[in-house]
Amino acid sequence: MAARFARFIGRTLRAEWHGIVVDPVRQLARRGLSGLVLAFVAAFGVIFFHEVAQRPAGAAAVRILGGVQADLPLWLTLLRTPVSLYVPALDLPVWAGITQLFLAFALAELTLGRGRTLFISYATTLAGTLTVRVMIAIGPGWWGLGLPSEAGRILDTGPSAAVVGLFTYLSVVRRAPVVFFLTGGSMVVESVVRPNLAGREHLIAVAAAIVLALFHGRGPGWLPGRAALLDRWRRAPAPAPAGPYPHHRPQRPRRHPALPGANARDSS
Repeated sequence: MAARFARFIGRTLRAEWHGIVVDPVRQLARRGLSGLVLAFVAAFGVIFFHEVAQRPAGAAAVRILGGVQADLPLWLTLLRTPVSLYVPALDLPVWAGITQLFLAFALAELTLGRGRTLFISYATTLAGTLTVRVMIAIGPGWWGLGLPSEAGRILDTGPSAAVVGLFTYLSVVRRAPVVFFLTGGSMVVESVVRPNLAGREHLIAVAAAIVLALFHGRGPGWLPGRAALLDRWRRAPAPAPAGPYPHHRPQRPRRHPALPGANARDSS
């Protein structure tokens, strides 16, 4: 049993190493720096907003552009959420999180593609933001799920939910249990040891990423894209002609026999 368990651990770690490290590095060697566009944009975006927020006027501008709070109108929250991904949290060290941010977006872009990476990062962030609004609407109680109304005034910004969501999505798709427990498991420990609004949003981001990862690779069968629909349309058989006889040929007009005496009248 010990030998089988050791072989199982070895195969799992080897597969995880190839799925999380080797395959993205091969993609990077093939695509070059063009495969890291999102990672560079995310990292430089956080650095830019951090430098701008160091001045009072810049901090006010950053808050107007990307400051998200649960007590804001929903339309304003949806409008600011994309920018809030690049606004660093004020109570966390910026430079320590840039490495995680760059690594998450780099691995996701090289493994999943640019479009899916953007979708996962935005969907997990938005899931946490909207769920907090529901918790505040519930109010305190409900077995600890509800939040007091004072939580609606807490500034809810930063790319941490997107980073956690991307790592969780990658770990589920690539079957990487070590990465999953280092990301999702650490979020559970954080929410237990230090319960706060950010910890809850991280847990929601982990759950949303797991749900989205379950539908990975089911595009043509579960939700056909445009290419799949065009391919099905081209392969569809031609419709049968209308009528009870598909191969019916038009009949020639029948000639009526000459009446008796017709030639005699003509000759006369």
